Amino acid sequence: MKKIVKGVLLFLVIGIVVLLLYVKLALPNVGKMEYLSIKPTVSKLERGKYLANHVCVCVDCHSTRNWSEFSGPLVEGTIGKGGEVFDQRFGFPGSFYSKNITPSGIGDWTDAEVMRAIASGVSKNGNALFPVMPHPHFGQMDKEDLESIIVYLRTLEPIENVVPGSKADFPMSFIINTIPKEPHFSDKPNETEVVAYGGYLFNAASCSECHSKQENGKPIEGMELAGGFEFPMVTGGIVRSANITQDKITGIGKWSENDFVKRFKTYTDSTYVPNKISKGLFNTVMPWTMYGGMKEQDLKAIYAYLKTVKPIHNSVEKFVNP
Repeated sequence: MKKIVKGVLLFLVIGIVVLLLYVKLALPNVGKMEYLSIKPTVSKLERGKYLANHVCVCVDCHSTRNWSEFSGPLVEGTIGKGGEVFDQRFGFPGSFYSKNITPSGIGDWTDAEVMRAIASGVSKNGNALFPVMPHPHFGQMDKEDLESIIVYLRTLEPIENVVPGSKADFPMSFIINTIPKEPHFSDKPNETEVVAYGGYLFNAASCSECHSKQENGKPIEGMELAGGFEFPMVTGGIVRSANITQDKITGIGKWSENDFVKRFKTYTDSTYVPNKISKGLFNTVMPWTMYGGMKEQDLKAIYAYLKTVKPIHNSVEKFVNP
């Protein structure tokens, strides 16, 4: 009997070792990388610049933000340099650094390699990218939009900045290899299909990533878009994301279309001057000045989409400073 038990245990141990070796060495596997050579055009450059700065806001995580001012506007001369860290302080299972996406950082990457990183979450060297870089969302976008972003990234001012390598904690160091998937590109809906187009932009902006409370890097089921994701602020205290469901008491159910659009456009008004934030006072990670550059009709489309989101009652205390 003891020999049988030992044999079963040995079999299980060997099975687990084989499985871990497979996950660590054979994954991620997102299919064969297809050849891609993007022809730059003026329209692609303009579209890519718009998406990268005001919708997908790639420049948010891949640049340096000035946290001494409200909403942390971008520091001039840092666009795309990378180096921002997303670690255990934010509830992530490891330390993940944003890549230098200027030509100094990805200048030797092919278009296909950049596309694979954005849409599937696999870097040039084949390593899996933790989805704080929201590749699961980007992989559902229109491929032509992603090509436009790549065209724009190629035009960024090169900035020499060596970024530390990301490191996942155990067991995420194994699990991370199972996350990248082949992209499922979609066709961008016609702008006249307002709700569908708004849903497309909502996905491209990865709004759910910050507006859904998470545990170990995963959204808590049943609390999607109900807010509560915590961000420790450089200036002190903890800020939490807002509930953007249609709950009329704790969410944005009472907001009109005009309220919604104005909330964003306030920060791109020519008279707007960002408030200076002293240590310990309320600030926000919400990149208002970036999203505020979105076209008004695009903001209206996102509002139309949000009207279809189910209400979740979840009261969020925006800021605490222990």
